[in-house]
Amino acid sequence: MTTLALPAELLPTDGRFGSGPSRIRPAQSDALAALGTTVMGTSHRQPPVRHLVARVRGGLRDLLAVPDGYEVVLGNGGSTFFWDAATFCLIRERSQHVSTGEFGAKFATAARRAPFLAEPAVITAEPGNVARPEREDGVDAYAWAQNETSTGVVAPVRRVDGAGDGATGHDALMLVDATSAAGGIPADLTECDAYYFAPQKAFGSDGGLWFAVLSPAALARIEELGGRWVPESLSLATAVENSRKDQTLNTPAIATLALMAEQVEWMLDGGGMSFAAGRSAESAQILYDWAERSEYATPFVTDPGARSPVVGTIDFADTVDAAQVAEVLRDNGVIDIEPYRKLGRNQIRVGMYPSVDPADVAALTTCVDYVVHHL
Repeated sequence: MTTLALPAELLPTDGRFGSGPSRIRPAQSDALAALGTTVMGTSHRQPPVRHLVARVRGGLRDLLAVPDGYEVVLGNGGSTFFWDAATFCLIRERSQHVSTGEFGAKFATAARRAPFLAEPAVITAEPGNVARPEREDGVDAYAWAQNETSTGVVAPVRRVDGAGDGATGHDALMLVDATSAAGGIPADLTECDAYYFAPQKAFGSDGGLWFAVLSPAALARIEELGGRWVPESLSLATAVENSRKDQTLNTPAIATLALMAEQVEWMLDGGGMSFAAGRSAESAQILYDWAERSEYATPFVTDPGARSPVVGTIDFADTVDAAQVAEVLRDNGVIDIEPYRKLGRNQIRVGMYPSVDPADVAALTTCVDYVVHHL
């Protein structure tokens, strides 16, 4: 390992570029500390915590422009819990999954292992490429990720032609994993039936909860499948019932709720999704423009239209050891730019969620060039 101290004037103001858990703004931490004697450590059935849940649900409704008739639902656990819950409560018989990376594949695996469901259809693409769901007979739920966190590929949120318009509970449902997209990439939620995510990405919070915006068709499907046995902790019917009371089945992660409430309101105060997504888009342009000009770095996702504005993946030439660069930067306080572990590429992965100042992304590229030059 080569020891290299970077000039202080080159370093970003905040060196955290994690793709999840992501950067938490200091103002969020301060707000959380202020709740230490009023909300933290109190019953989640009592008004202080229920008011906190209501702040988050109401804020998300405004931020995401939730359509009339859709409901903002939350539950204990993360997106992995929602995948399991969906196999019980949203997939009637057979689903189709798009797998362009690690996270799309995980939902497909959950459906495949469910003994009461038929073998799911899976559409795949090589990492770094985008794929879309396709109309298929016998499929009653289509599932894909708006943003593949492992590879930095973004896909459109759009209903599958001829697969239903979401108006009734008998149409095929569109289930969109927005874990690393919600709050950072715009979406028309009328184009899907379940838009679900966890708080530790664009919302600058911790894990421990899942959120979902559910359409009338999704709510009807949950009611339709109510006779199917399901563990109560994975019951979407139970989650809907509790969410309408601004609570969760079990004690929620209150700190996660507090951090998320602050982040959602910061986004709204700044101008809503145009503000939040605009910051990520500006950061992404800085990163990808730098990589395209570089002699040793190139964007991993070759199609510019499929490049994520919130998670940027940049390949390095074989002459540059990306792991060594990341290690040197970590020693200098610039952290969490390592690639997704299972991808196994000579690259860096940069989280560019709304909390990240675009100026910090510009500073990161300068630091990478400095390290590469001096190594």
